[in-house]
Amino acid sequence: MTHLPTTRKACAALDLVDPLASFRPRFTLPPGVIYLDGNSLGVLPALTPERLAKVIADEWGQGLIRSWNTAGWVDLPQRLGDKLAPLIGAAAGTTRVCDSTSVNLFKLLAAALALRPGRTVIVSEADNFPTDLYIAEGLAALLGQQHELRLVAADEIEAALDDRVAVLMLSHVNYRTGRLHDMAALTAAAHARGVLTLWDLAHSAGALPMDLSAAQADFAVGCGYKYLNGGPGAPAFLYVAPAHQSRLAAPLSGWFGHARPFAFESHYAPAPGVDRLLVGTPSVLSMAALEVGIDLMAEADLGQVREKSLRMSALFAARVEHELGDVGLVRISPLDDALRGSQVCFTHTQAWPVMQALIARGVIGDVRAPDILRFGFTPLYLSYVQVWDAVTHLAEVLRTREWDAPQFHHRQKVT
Repeated sequence: MTHLPTTRKACAALDLVDPLASFRPRFTLPPGVIYLDGNSLGVLPALTPERLAKVIADEWGQGLIRSWNTAGWVDLPQRLGDKLAPLIGAAAGTTRVCDSTSVNLFKLLAAALALRPGRTVIVSEADNFPTDLYIAEGLAALLGQQHELRLVAADEIEAALDDRVAVLMLSHVNYRTGRLHDMAALTAAAHARGVLTLWDLAHSAGALPMDLSAAQADFAVGCGYKYLNGGPGAPAFLYVAPAHQSRLAAPLSGWFGHARPFAFESHYAPAPGVDRLLVGTPSVLSMAALEVGIDLMAEADLGQVREKSLRMSALFAARVEHELGDVGLVRISPLDDALRGSQVCFTHTQAWPVMQALIARGVIGDVRAPDILRFGFTPLYLSYVQVWDAVTHLAEVLRTREWDAPQFHHRQKVT
């Protein structure tokens, strides 16, 4: 990591030479907001309202059902998938945009288990995102073939890969700590033991360069509403390595995964390749919004995105520890660049009210139970000065105990 700025003026100087600065006006943010929550919900691209208005007024309003053909609605899963593929180091024809991350995880995990008959164990990190673990638990029970989910610590993953393991299912970046797994190394270790890999890219797609093809990953899923800025509830994506596509059995055999969906045949015939994993009708409005975000991200140099992300997160962590080493914050994110995604997290006994006080000041992050303050860094629309100022606000909230006001202790459903 290059030298970190030590003053607000130095941060402003960095912003002036930032190669990604031209992207900032292409996003819409309320004045006065420092948004450190793009790792949960990316902000609105400036062109998204115009794109949605066109889809609603012209394609739906005027084209009506004809727009499935004339506007290319029917091909949205393929078109968006092929646009997204370079962002994750995947070849054309391997990635499709469809459904939710959880549904895609279910489909790929079920298909992967079928490729390893006789092996009954799914290995995952104990601190993996809960919905991934819930899906695995539910699928194991549904199959009724004595499958089990084996949860281990991050440093015990390789040792857990024995000849009973069918699939290694991991999040590329840990949602609680921001720790980044070495995808290539763990995939190689899994393959050496006959184990398939399934990666959740929710916290890495659009945030850092990756190469699924070079890592020889077998399967992957991810969401569209975080770093891809597709909007709340945006469609997710799935990836299947070319070597598995022809022999993969689709566990949800929906009509869009049929070889001839509009022949309306009585029995299922799988579409060729990864298309057999499609299920139902594409969500056209949501996909139109996501396409704007993907197109915007495709213009950025992911190497520059990663460099700025690491510098901003290192700046934030260093300044917090310099300014606030005595107020109960404990950093749980790695300092090593090679081990950190695009977020920095701290524990604090009063994490919830502290974050609510910050949000009231316009500094938006989030909380993960039971006591984690989580700050995400999205280089396309975040500046170094904002990172500096965010720590200033955090310091004031903690030193004055501003967080202890009654209104900040009120719990809401979404954290």
